[in-house]
Amino acid sequence: MKLSKIDLSNVLAVGHSNGQLGLLIDRGSEVEFIEISAPEAAMQGLQMVDFIANTDSTELSAGIELKEIASSPEPIAMMSVDSEMARSIGYDEEEQVLQIEFSSGSVYQYSDVEPQMWESLQDADSTGKFFNSEIKGYYSSRRVDD
Repeated sequence: MKLSKIDLSNVLAVGHSNGQLGLLIDRGSEVEFIEISAPEAAMQGLQMVDFIANTDSTELSAGIELKEIASSPEPIAMMSVDSEMARSIGYDEEEQVLQIEFSSGSVYQYSDVEPQMWESLQDADSTGKFFNSEIKGYYSSRRVDD
């Protein structure tokens, strides 16, 4: 895992509503409010980071329950797609796990993907564009081809 230093010292507050992450940023001479598209999971992740950063390590060792990224217990049936980004896609409706085999050969699973999102992905004119705008960064993922 590659770690990156992130300086959030100018972020005064964060909120989430209607698919938008609101950020109150101290710009020195003024305070600016900006909104960016983000899923509710982004806000939950920021709240977890805040909790971890501001909790004594002895309290943390007592047990933070971090959610495991779900994986499908059975192999997921895959269907070929006409896309430069991906070779095939599949979905386990019971576990709500989306699986994508990318053109590079790597295979990733995405957790808690709603059936409607799976349907929309299948109906999309462009698998790659839909993936980049609606799935990438919005769902927990893990590589499963290792």
